[in-house]
Amino acid sequence: MTDEARAAIADRPHAVHLRVRAGLRRPHNWVQLVKFCAVGSSGYVVNLCVFAACVELLDVHHLIAATAAFVVAVTNNFWWNRHWTFRARGGHAGFQAARFFAVSIAAFLFAAAMLELLVSVVGVAELPAQAIAIVSATPLNFIGNKMWSFRIELSRD
Repeated sequence: MTDEARAAIADRPHAVHLRVRAGLRRPHNWVQLVKFCAVGSSGYVVNLCVFAACVELLDVHHLIAATAAFVVAVTNNFWWNRHWTFRARGGHAGFQAARFFAVSIAAFLFAAAMLELLVSVVGVAELPAQAIAIVSATPLNFIGNKMWSFRIELSRD
């Protein structure tokens, strides 16, 4: 990247680093993060229960089990995040759902890669590896959903 391009990015009125710094100073964002983690915690328990059932009872491969667990947990998480965490009832639910699932799939793919790395390379047992993988994807998931899935459009009049 050229110096001219860097200067142009830095001069933008809403550069990402300025938005992040400003966002960290707003208590409302921290409240949303706590709510997001509470919703995520319930989804985490659902995810681990479905994962454990698939692996232990049905003898399913860990990546297939992770996919099934993701599908079950993400549906619950969307509803709670839309109605409670971000209170985004005013937006079109279909668009929010599409964005939420896109962000969730990106986070899931990251978590699945972590799961595979932990199980196949590091040698961590499947259930603890799944738990670690989900936690590692949480920041990506929160930022993507706050900034894109459930963002509130403000008028700049």
